[in-house]
Amino acid sequence: MRVIVMVKASQQSEAGVMPSQQLLEDMGRYNEALAKAGILLAGEGLHPSNKGVRVRFEGATRTVIDGPFAETGELLAGFWLWQVRSMEEAIEWVRRCPNPHDEASEIEIRPVFEAEDFGEELTPELREREEQLRVELATRH
Repeated sequence: MRVIVMVKASQQSEAGVMPSQQLLEDMGRYNEALAKAGILLAGEGLHPSNKGVRVRFEGATRTVIDGPFAETGELLAGFWLWQVRSMEEAIEWVRRCPNPHDEASEIEIRPVFEAEDFGEELTPELREREEQLRVELATRH
C-alpha cells in the first residue's frame, strides 16, 4: 500500500526558519534508511505558505488566493510518499523519524487511493488510460 506521510507546519517553519545542520543530518540518515528499506518513493520539504497560493473552485469560477494561510496546524512543511505493507509499518517508521521541528510537531499518515479502491466506476478503459499515464510519467524521470 502507498501512503502519504505529511509533516505538519509549525510556527517556525511558517516563519521561514530553516532547520539546523543537526536536523538536516538526522533527516538525511532517516531518508537513507527509508530508501535502503525500499519504502521511499518520494519526499520533499515545502516552502512556507506565504510563497504559495490556493485556487478556490465554485462551479465554473476559479479564484486565486495568495498565501500566507492562517491555520498553521493545517498546513504542510513537507511530505514523503512511501510504499509499505501496512499502516502499522508506516506508523513504526514515523515513530523512528527525528522530530521535524524544534518544537512540538505532528506527522499525519494517509493511504493513497489505488485503482481497486474505485470499484466499478473505474472502467477498464479508464484503468488503461491511468496505467498508460503512469508508464509515461515513469519514463520521463
